[in-house]
Amino acid sequence: MDHRPDDRTRVAALTSYGVLDTPNEAEFDAIVREAAKAMRAPIALISLLDDNRQWFKAKVGLEPSETPRSISFCTHAIRGGDVMVVPDARQDDRFAANPLVTGSPNIRFYAGAPLKTASGMRIGTLCVLDDKPRAQLTERQKAMLETLAERTMQAMEERRARKAKAAR
Repeated sequence: MDHRPDDRTRVAALTSYGVLDTPNEAEFDAIVREAAKAMRAPIALISLLDDNRQWFKAKVGLEPSETPRSISFCTHAIRGGDVMVVPDARQDDRFAANPLVTGSPNIRFYAGAPLKTASGMRIGTLCVLDDKPRAQLTERQKAMLETLAERTMQAMEERRARKAKAAR
């Protein structure tokens, strides 16, 4: 768990979307399919980070619906402002001993764009993963991930607005 003072505020921002533990939704599923195809990646996720886990709102190529936050790559990705790229997780001190690297799904490559609220809170990532190492992303590929992350947040804002309207 991240014990930074702003983490409680960040989790509250995430919770305000009312999206955790909800069923699949076509608009989010389409975003991860597009990310996987565009990046030629076998795994793509919309990963949302609460107190203790990363929960996948949408996913391609991965079975679990969540993993412990303590082993998530996305926890590291939300701490930065830009796309985080790990070309080979076995060569990165942060991840070399991670069970997601040493065992299934044998993550080697990771690229994640933070999902940012209007107030700048980073509540998760749109990420792609591969079981093979890769080179750094091109600027164009990074821009594509950032665009898809922005689209994810637009979909979450629209979803929240629809729910609020329906509750009136």
